[in-house]
Amino acid sequence: MAQADNPVIARNPTAGRDFTFLENFEAGIQLTGPEVKSIRAKKVNLKDSFARIEKGQAWLYGMDVSPYPQAGGVRQESKRMRRLLLHRKQIDRLELKVKEGGLTITAVKLYFKGSLIKVELALAKGKQQFDKRETIKKRELDREISRALRHRNK
Repeated sequence: MAQADNPVIARNPTAGRDFTFLENFEAGIQLTGPEVKSIRAKKVNLKDSFARIEKGQAWLYGMDVSPYPQAGGVRQESKRMRRLLLHRKQIDRLELKVKEGGLTITAVKLYFKGSLIKVELALAKGKQQFDKRETIKKRELDREISRALRHRNK
């Protein structure tokens, strides 16, 4: 979803390791002015951030936006929950999938789309310990293969 013309602001470093992504989608975020300035300065962290559907609205938890120093007297909590801007059909569908399948909604990356700030969310299933080991083995095998091919082509 985030292409080369949509620069990535922040990524969730643990999302790919801890979850298997089933479906990706993008959402807008309801932010305040100082938060936007701080995000544009890349003072944001998505580690451990996730979304939850409550009372018919989607909320993003755990996104840490550092306070903007030039904001004057406006001080906000850095890890407050932020409302996600999604269509009603998307919210209903996500709520149904999360309730029936034991899935979670995790934030993958934050990026610009034009002048707007968007978050890429993923409907994800948690990995078990053996799944994580299998992923690591596969990655190491791919690295060894690429090294062998590189040395062979020299």
